[in-house]
Amino acid sequence: MPERPFHLLINELSGILVQLSDKVVENFLDALHAVKQHDEGVARQIKMIDKEIGVAELNLEDRCLAFLATQQPVARDLRAIVSIIKINDDLKHIGALSLNIIDRMPEISPGMLESFEFENIAIHAGEMVNKSIEAFIAKDHILARQVSEMDEVIDSIHRKVFKRVTSLMKCPNSDVDELIAALSISRYIERMADHAARIANEVVFLVTGEIIRHKEWACEYLITTSRD
Repeated sequence: MPERPFHLLINELSGILVQLSDKVVENFLDALHAVKQHDEGVARQIKMIDKEIGVAELNLEDRCLAFLATQQPVARDLRAIVSIIKINDDLKHIGALSLNIIDRMPEISPGMLESFEFENIAIHAGEMVNKSIEAFIAKDHILARQVSEMDEVIDSIHRKVFKRVTSLMKCPNSDVDELIAALSISRYIERMADHAARIANEVVFLVTGEIIRHKEWACEYLITTSRD
């Protein structure tokens, strides 16, 4: 029995989503590397790529909305299209985080960035995004749950960064502005992992119908744990 036209279009839109995800993650990692090298040329290129990604994300959203309006899908097809729209939105927010990282370039030295090993942490968060998209394509709720569990690793690292930054700020000769920039970059990485977890939770809902509420670490919680 041939595949229904709805499925053909959904597969096409899913393929576009995969391409966007790859570009978003790559741009995020390139942003960190550009800040580490203080490379203004690469920073400008990252901003240009983000604009191109933004156009592609908008086109994908428009196609999904047009599909909903004209085809009026139901059940599984409807959930798939809505999931693509939600995941696309998460990717858009990750892209914005790349620009936030670039904006921190004047405030942080390569040495400070290297001391926190942010690039290695970001690679881990990027893998979460890739695996969450893989879970969506494969409709693999087990892999999606594994991604959600990986988020705790990034949360734990971010809490350690927070404690270290607050401790360094107490030193008489500390550069508070630079330390705040470091904490911000840690937060951007943690936010990327959060979005990956959101995507994973969306996959779980798509496949099983189970709603998983994503937990976020508030500033108040970080302050409390820093005193422990």
